[in-house]
Amino acid sequence: MKEVCIKGCSIGTGLPKICVPIVAHTMRELFAQARATNNKTFDIVEWRVDWFEGFDDPEMVRRAARVLRGILDEKPILFTFRSKKEGGEAEVDPAYYVELNRIAAAEGLADMIDVELFSGDAVVRQIVEHAHAAGVPVIVSSHDFEQTPPHDELVARLRRAEQLGGDILKIAVMPRDSRDVLNLLGATEEVSRTSEHPVVSMSMGQLGIISRLSGEIFGSAMTFGTIGYASAPGQIGIEPLRAVLELLHQK
Repeated sequence: MKEVCIKGCSIGTGLPKICVPIVAHTMRELFAQARATNNKTFDIVEWRVDWFEGFDDPEMVRRAARVLRGILDEKPILFTFRSKKEGGEAEVDPAYYVELNRIAAAEGLADMIDVELFSGDAVVRQIVEHAHAAGVPVIVSSHDFEQTPPHDELVARLRRAEQLGGDILKIAVMPRDSRDVLNLLGATEEVSRTSEHPVVSMSMGQLGIISRLSGEIFGSAMTFGTIGYASAPGQIGIEPLRAVLELLHQK
């Protein structure tokens, strides 16, 4: 598997990397949540820009990103604007979505960006092109908060993310029963075994917690843990998460 390295963090080798979400509405909350990560053991911060009340003002986004940089120092930052249709807090038009991600990559506001697969092929390609021109890796992601699609559809989404230039291929789905969780894990294993790119997958909610813990076994290269604030159902605290990851990593 090809690995993606950002600031010394290698995604695709070793333990799945732990990503902590920041879901702040205001600059004060942003400061507090970022400071809460100090002296904690994890790998990446995901700034969920859709939660931030100034998301529609590029200058406010720049200011907030600089605050994060100042507090997080060398910790890698993943820049994510998640749309409402995929479980996020806000919507923007496609042109602004492209521009927001272009700014994040071109101006060094983040070390990696997340782009939604269903933004449309042209939008995804534009953002990937801008990001790669700036040397910034891209996660191409797909989310379904209602169900778990069939195995072939899960695989097809991940393959499409790869075709559109994703450096990391991500999918998150909601299970209705244990078979859905197995379906997600099976698709993860298939694509991670045959792709040149790291895969990130999760089955959400309480039922899917096992998928957040078993990445190294089934091929998911990153998982999401919390320091007080969650961005999706089923995320757990970083301490128990890391303990299980390390247990499963033992030879």
